Amino acid sequence: MQKTTQCVHTGTRKDKSTGGLNSPIYPSSSFEYLDAAENIYPRYYNTPNQRAVVEKLCALEAAEDGILFSSGMAAISSVMIAFLSSGDHAVIQRDIYGGTHHFITADFDRFRIGYSFVANRPEDIVAAVRPNTKLILTETPANPTLKLTDVAAVSKIARAHGIPHAVDNTFLTPYFQKVLALGADLSVHSTTKYFDGHNATVGGAVVAATQELDDKLRFVLNATGTIMSPQVAFLTLQGVKTLSVRMDRQSANAMQIAEFLGKHSKVQTVCYPGLASHPQHALAKRQASGFGAMIWFEVKGGLQAGKQLMDNIELWSLAENLGSLESLITHPVTMTHADVEPAERKRVGITDGLVRLSVGLEDAEDLIAALEQALATV
Repeated sequence: MQKTTQCVHTGTRKDKSTGGLNSPIYPSSSFEYLDAAENIYPRYYNTPNQRAVVEKLCALEAAEDGILFSSGMAAISSVMIAFLSSGDHAVIQRDIYGGTHHFITADFDRFRIGYSFVANRPEDIVAAVRPNTKLILTETPANPTLKLTDVAAVSKIARAHGIPHAVDNTFLTPYFQKVLALGADLSVHSTTKYFDGHNATVGGAVVAATQELDDKLRFVLNATGTIMSPQVAFLTLQGVKTLSVRMDRQSANAMQIAEFLGKHSKVQTVCYPGLASHPQHALAKRQASGFGAMIWFEVKGGLQAGKQLMDNIELWSLAENLGSLESLITHPVTMTHADVEPAERKRVGITDGLVRLSVGLEDAEDLIAALEQALATV
């Protein structure tokens, strides 16, 4: 099946008693044993709602199996718990989501886990690998810098050293970027974002290239109990059904908005992988089939000018989320990356005046008009 057909049809459990086309919600903590050996229990991660979503995501990623979590942070932290023990070392892409960065810097030392934050270039990653390195974690495009990592090149390094390579694929999803096909071992998602698409749920997912990798994560999930509820799984399943049409429209809108910002006299810098001016535009075209709906830009005048714009913008909602059908505007320094040390933010390129856009489904002309009006106040 093609991607859009997979989005609509895979995983769905039709209600045989009524003929309903949507998978029913199974809000039960207990299920009768189907036989002496098989027990369905939510924390074991085998309920109908959980499995329906996993089958859909695995079809899109061409994955062996997967697991849903209660949040994106539960998903990515479980990856690190599953593959790292006291005395181990991890190689982590430096410009990564603020919540992930904070978890590493706040907790790894007390668990005696070593880590190296490195640039996203393959040569920097291979140089950081040690004999006790047990995990390589990358994120592409990075949040919010939109720097790209060559997934195939890093995965080749990981395979050569026998190290799992996990990729946070939240920004592009498998609809645009199939990281397992590029050689990665684990694809991590905040389902809160594009899979949901409606600002309705919080959740996470990890899909694995092999059953062995999935089993390691399943052990952590069973121990920690960070499961996705049947209600959230049901809504996530509905969201994924429209993933293809939403991402196509949002990406097209983002291109128009990025081109507008690139020509505006009050905009100092604009970054979008779909623009030829993006330093990794060729890589974006090579490893993904679309450029996504995330943009960042800086207004001339720095922090104060950026705040002025956000205080006066209409239609765009000031919010920390991304990937929803509504267009959102975010100031990473005071919002998503507030817990990251200022020196570290500067090192990766998150300046005080950086403004992040998550482009939605509205008419591009209306979104551009709102940005034009707000820029006029700067």
